[in-house]
Amino acid sequence: MRVKVVFSMLVLVAVVAFAAVASAGKVGNGSSLGSAQVFFPNPVQSSGDESLTDQKDSDAAVQTAEYHAVTLTNLDGSGFLRGDYANIYSSTGNLAFSPTNTFEYTRHQDEFEQVMAYYWITEAQAYIHSLGFGSSLRPINNRPQAVRINQLGYDNSFATDHPKNELRFGKGGVDDAEDAEVILHEYGHAIHDGSGFVFGSEEAGAISEGFGDYWAVDFSDIMAHRLGVPELEPLPCVMDWDATSYTSSVPHCLRRLDENLQYPRDLDGEVHDDGRIWSHALWDINRNVGNPRADTIILAAQINFPGTTMVDLANRTVNMAQSLYNSAVAAKVRSAFQARGIL
Repeated sequence: MRVKVVFSMLVLVAVVAFAAVASAGKVGNGSSLGSAQVFFPNPVQSSGDESLTDQKDSDAAVQTAEYHAVTLTNLDGSGFLRGDYANIYSSTGNLAFSPTNTFEYTRHQDEFEQVMAYYWITEAQAYIHSLGFGSSLRPINNRPQAVRINQLGYDNSFATDHPKNELRFGKGGVDDAEDAEVILHEYGHAIHDGSGFVFGSEEAGAISEGFGDYWAVDFSDIMAHRLGVPELEPLPCVMDWDATSYTSSVPHCLRRLDENLQYPRDLDGEVHDDGRIWSHALWDINRNVGNPRADTIILAAQINFPGTTMVDLANRTVNMAQSLYNSAVAAKVRSAFQARGIL
């Protein structure tokens, strides 16, 4: 979800003061590397067990086999989860701190969600860099992304630009930042914010929701293959761990990338619903073209999009495929949009 929320300056000052107090007297080892354990991308996908439930944040709800050891990179050496691409803070629990950069928590600890956000956002931005954004192509959101964990008393997460540009992850049921696909979806909005994408219409909002869903499934799949972690749930299913708290059907999906919806017939004016049309088209581009080409095309086409219609961005995406690659690739991209009725 992407919303704009206005907070009072007193609240902002209180959060800053809290962070300053929490950091006082704590010194890291200066290293940019650390160790941690995370879900990959979530225990429903990695185990294939649709019966998992939150059980009030209990460690017993998830087997230890679903935690995976990872290396944290790009840390600033402070001992906190701060670095080149993410800055994690929270006022509802202890800030994760380690003088040795060892961040190994379990899900009942608030720090676990902080680690999840840092790891997945950092890896996502490193992947964007690997595609050439910041070297041969324009950088996209190349900055420490502010992230606030468990600031909400209800089950929702969103990107906001008031009073500052940050991602906020809520709690309730499965805490949102326990599911990497929730983190990646919200980071999808940050990618748009960082690429000059204009949220100027309902269709622009739907595009952003659809891209967020696509990015969540796409990048979690990339990482699962990289680390050799099996994904045992249907791949086009989005946020299946988080969704166990409020869906009854199996598989537990907030949304899917393969629903048979058509533009403009199935537009209903709600951005999450309409975004399913766009996410399906992007998923077909992924399958038709393959990565890294698909993601390079999709990300590059979104830069400075003026926020008009799906048709406009679809044409930009086809043209970008032609510019970066060739007419054969562009034809595959066009076919994906034609299948959804967008072109």
